[in-house]
Amino acid sequence: MPNQSRPGTGEQARRLALGQLREAILRGEMVPAQRLVENELAERFGVTRASIRAALIELESQGLVERIRNRGSRVRVVTVEEAVAITECRLVLEGLCAAKAATAATDEQLTELTRLGTAMRKAVADGEPLTYSELNHELHVRIREFSGQQTAVALLERLNAQLVRHRFQLALRPGRPQQSLNEHLAMIEAIVARDPQAAEAAVRAHLTSVIEALRD
Repeated sequence: MPNQSRPGTGEQARRLALGQLREAILRGEMVPAQRLVENELAERFGVTRASIRAALIELESQGLVERIRNRGSRVRVVTVEEAVAITECRLVLEGLCAAKAATAATDEQLTELTRLGTAMRKAVADGEPLTYSELNHELHVRIREFSGQQTAVALLERLNAQLVRHRFQLALRPGRPQQSLNEHLAMIEAIVARDPQAAEAAVRAHLTSVIEALRD
């Protein structure tokens, strides 16, 4: 039975369906190539099929869903080649954000980056790759946020959403967190030192390493 406390139709229902579906994909509850059946999703989220269909069209434009001719929709499979291409774009945009953050961040924001670095060290030392992966993600989000470069932030949010599965797979690869920890600490150090050139170079070095890991 649909949850009657939720809006079933209209724009609010579309936004609800869009938000819930997007989060389910990003959390890994819906895996690549999984079919997205409109009737089932409408019942799950307590909205109409029309709301689900509109949400799926929006998610297709975001690169998270693909519509297969005569077979409906499914969670989009992002190939290694696509993941590399997306990361190449991230390399440029995140390098820009890091350089901006090095000059724009407040002292309190720099302290937050340092705190994240300490937590990442602990996660690696404690052998907690998924915790490390979440902290890794948070660090990148904070650097983008502190940059104040809203155009780059909007582009990166869309690009990064498509890489969730690959990010978790890399985090679970033996030895990968240890390798990337030093790359992230170098990024933090350069931003805290308010050195935009070094910050951009550190991000580029890190994401070049990610590309190499994806190709392995």
